[in-house]
Amino acid sequence: MDTTTAPDPAPARSLTGASAPRWRLSMTGGGTVPSGFPYRTIAFGAIGSVLLLAASIGAGGILVSDPVIGTGPWSWLRYGHGRNLATAVLYVGFALVVWAWVRLGRYVLMNRVGVRPVLIAAGCWMTPLLFAPPLFTRDVFAYLAQGALLYDHDPYTNAPNVLTEIPTIVQNVYSAWQDTPSPYGPLFLAFAKGIVSITGNNPIAGVILTRIALLPGLVLLVWVLTRLVRHLGGNPAITMWLAVASPMTVIHLVGGPHNELLMLGPLLLGVLLALERRHVLAIVVGTLAMLIKPTAAIALPFLVWIWTNHLPDSRGKLANFLRAGSVSVAVFLAVYVAGTFVSLGSVNLGWIGGLEGPQLIKNWLNFPTGIGQLLHVITNLFTPVTQSPFVTGARGVAWVVLAGFGAWQWWKARGGVTTAVYHLAVTLIATAMLAPPTLPWYFTWGFMIAACFALQVRQLAFVVGVSVFLVLVYYPTGEQALNDPSMVAVFLVSGYAAWCLLRPDPLGIVQAFTGPAERGEPAPAAAPASVPAPEPVAATTGQPTSRSSG
Repeated sequence: MDTTTAPDPAPARSLTGASAPRWRLSMTGGGTVPSGFPYRTIAFGAIGSVLLLAASIGAGGILVSDPVIGTGPWSWLRYGHGRNLATAVLYVGFALVVWAWVRLGRYVLMNRVGVRPVLIAAGCWMTPLLFAPPLFTRDVFAYLAQGALLYDHDPYTNAPNVLTEIPTIVQNVYSAWQDTPSPYGPLFLAFAKGIVSITGNNPIAGVILTRIALLPGLVLLVWVLTRLVRHLGGNPAITMWLAVASPMTVIHLVGGPHNELLMLGPLLLGVLLALERRHVLAIVVGTLAMLIKPTAAIALPFLVWIWTNHLPDSRGKLANFLRAGSVSVAVFLAVYVAGTFVSLGSVNLGWIGGLEGPQLIKNWLNFPTGIGQLLHVITNLFTPVTQSPFVTGARGVAWVVLAGFGAWQWWKARGGVTTAVYHLAVTLIATAMLAPPTLPWYFTWGFMIAACFALQVRQLAFVVGVSVFLVLVYYPTGEQALNDPSMVAVFLVSGYAAWCLLRPDPLGIVQAFTGPAERGEPAPAAAPASVPAPEPVAATTGQPTSRSSG
């Protein structure tokens, strides 16, 4: 059992009717101050992370021509049984990380640990992955290649395949991105260029330095989350557990790595600044987030509503909106022009055309693509047809639906400052689902904001299942696994992980391996007197609490 100074709380009655965990009582903060430190849980997650590091050398996003193990004594890890063994060990490591994360979540919900242990756990689980090959993706090689394009080419009209001077990096770019212009903002391309200027044609050094250079973005994200949660009614420890210690952050954003780690900090900082009535600076920072990844532009219209709601009512809602909107547009244009000039030396809107490139990816994780593929399968039973018209048509309808849904969410956001943030989170999640392509790490856009609201335990369990699912839908090598029969197991494992948040080790799997004395789960005993009284939480509809910002 973990070494803590707090007694083990007993499970109460379940959410399904029989036995429900008592940790539901501390969902929105308050009550007793958490005490104790989950040494054993953090250690198990760290062991899992070390296994991920070791196994990724043979089963991760390894190089096409690896100078380290390609022909050396460790080359057996890349082929045949050695590769199978490395893959098995990698999934064992991932299971340990998930198990530790869910167990840590139970302790957080029981108010046994606070923010500090959660952040230490996340740091321990991330550190080994800083030096691993890319995990569950190969996007980092595309980042390096697109950064290198800035030296002699326009990255919005040229693709990595024109680069002959860095062949080792280019040959490791995922095939779909070899002839695709960059969809990223100019600030991120300048960031990637800076990495390549140091590491040159060394992809291993490029991957490691990219991860290290992204860490300030993680630090900024943590700093913003600790303050944003105060405005949105959540519990800081739960927010950190969901947003920072989650496999989505540990595996995808750090282990990937992905440039969301650089974009999310400024995006959420813009929201925080708006809530704190520093509106001009909020638009500046929000525009900088867009210059990293264009998706962040979705936040800007919602920031206008926050600004509008902070203005005195004496002028009228429409006048306030026009004032906030006009100043926001002026600030946006000034920052955008300055940012592109600093990054590219000119005003360049090429990223708009670059957004078409990722749409080449077609998988059912994108909801409309999945509908199109299903309609094709059904139609093909009766007459042979190609898939493209079905997918294209479904995506076209989805774009219309997304535009209408986004406009509706934006209009509903006029009701208040906290309401605007809530509808921004919903819109970002909807964009990740409906706009092609849908890649697992895209869900972090809105999820990071949603994690700052008070959520019901069942909603948290759902997030656990989705987080595990969104890692396992890709192979560790970076290839998608969505059409593999193993997806049945992925659904089962993800559901089991969610169930484990509600009821510790529900199938007795851990007990079968460790025995009752080593399970480390709360023993059935009387509930301690220090368990806080129930706090008001958000409705199960997910609407924000009534707490508003200053």
